[in-house]
Amino acid sequence: MAESNRSMMDPPIETLLERAGSKFVLVSLASQRARQINDYYSKLGEGLGSIVPPQVDSTSTKSLSIAFDEIAAAKIVPEPIEEEPEEAE
Repeated sequence: MAESNRSMMDPPIETLLERAGSKFVLVSLASQRARQINDYYSKLGEGLGSIVPPQVDSTSTKSLSIAFDEIAAAKIVPEPIEEEPEEAE
C-alpha cells in the first residue's frame, strides 16, 4: 500500500464498503451488530442466550470496532431486502 493511501483505520474503509455495498448499508449493519455485541457483554453473567458472541478475535474492546472487524472478515454480511410488489387497487 502506498504511503499516501495509508489511513489509521483498520480495517480500511474501502474493504468495509466493498463488503457492505454502500455507506448506508455499512452504517446500518455495523450499528446493529455493535448493539448486539453490547447486549452480549451486558448479559454475559446471566447464562446462555440467543445473542451471538463476537465472531472474530479482536484486540479492540469497543463494540463498533469489533463489528467492523467482523464485517471485514465476512463473518457478518448484509441480507438483501426483498421488496413486495405493489398491489393494484
